[in-house]
Amino acid sequence: MITLPGRRTRVLAATVAAAALALVAGCSSDDSSGGAAKTAAGGVELVKAGQLTTCTHLPYPPFQSEIDGTVQGFDVALIDLVAKNLGVRQQILDTPFENFKTGAFLNSGQCDLGAAGMTITAERKKNVDFSDPYFDATQAVLVDKKSGITSFAAVKAKGGKLGAQAQTTGEDYAKSKGYDPVSFESSDAVLNGLRTGQVQAVVIDYPVVQGWLKDKANADAFQVVDNLDTGEQYGFTVKKGNAELLAAVDKAIGDARADGTYKKLYEQWIGPYDASAASPAAS
Repeated sequence: MITLPGRRTRVLAATVAAAALALVAGCSSDDSSGGAAKTAAGGVELVKAGQLTTCTHLPYPPFQSEIDGTVQGFDVALIDLVAKNLGVRQQILDTPFENFKTGAFLNSGQCDLGAAGMTITAERKKNVDFSDPYFDATQAVLVDKKSGITSFAAVKAKGGKLGAQAQTTGEDYAKSKGYDPVSFESSDAVLNGLRTGQVQAVVIDYPVVQGWLKDKANADAFQVVDNLDTGEQYGFTVKKGNAELLAAVDKAIGDARADGTYKKLYEQWIGPYDASAASPAAS
């Protein structure tokens, strides 16, 4: 079971040769430099020598989740490209999602960057610098088929309870529409809330719902009744002012688009590729 906020943090090590990561218990190994930043290719300063340390929040399939004992996903594969260009390996640290909004883990030197299916917003830009967008996201409304709920608006009309993942734009959107959603710490907890009847509907990023519905039991029990185009785009984050690393991330994304790697990874992790799936222009 992946650690959740409040439990012991686990570090997840990645090789640049593949998206799969080897799970490592405990904290990162000691750095004999005493914590001094290390320089990688292109003059990029890293918090730990020989590795690109990525903070994420697990699980969040298909962007990052533990599969057969290793952490894999669309975000993982894209950041592996950054690490490869820098001549280092990626290592992943599971952290609470609220850290992504404040940039706390970047400012404290825990991680070099954040990758967690994170929507670019003006408020978050005050605390972190975002990469170019790499994915256009919509919110899906998933309901229990037995609930009789047929749309987002019908959740209220039917007197149903709505669930959302805490600290996410899905939760924010629900609140902006007058809902008081039940907050869950992770996407797995959101789905479990629907399964156990704690809520009758949930709002969460559509790719996550797509992954859930690949499971026959979920597909038999639940259905999408609304797809909300909220204009969201995902970006990776770095500490404010870290221009060298930000440029390296943007270059990896741009190169992947140009040489077909992005399309290949998209189809592997998300589904059929749509050229409009992520805008190359920064928001």
